[in-house]
Amino acid sequence: MFKTLKKYRIQLIFLLIGMLGGLAYWKFIGCQTGTCPIKSVWYYSTLWGGALGYLIGDWTNDMIVKKKKKDEQTI
Repeated sequence: MFKTLKKYRIQLIFLLIGMLGGLAYWKFIGCQTGTCPIKSVWYYSTLWGGALGYLIGDWTNDMIVKKKKKDEQTI
């Protein structure tokens, strides 16, 4: 389990940051009328923020892995 957490730590960190960002977006900006499908309920904006955070974290992790492989090949 710890090996899996270590492997996906960057994605999990970005997931949590995205979830907090989605929650903050709902709290401070939100939807005044309540008709916005994503922004009207806190858990929708939190889920979308988490999904976006995970995708950015996965992309970042891929860039880091590619950089490490490139550096290892040049040595």
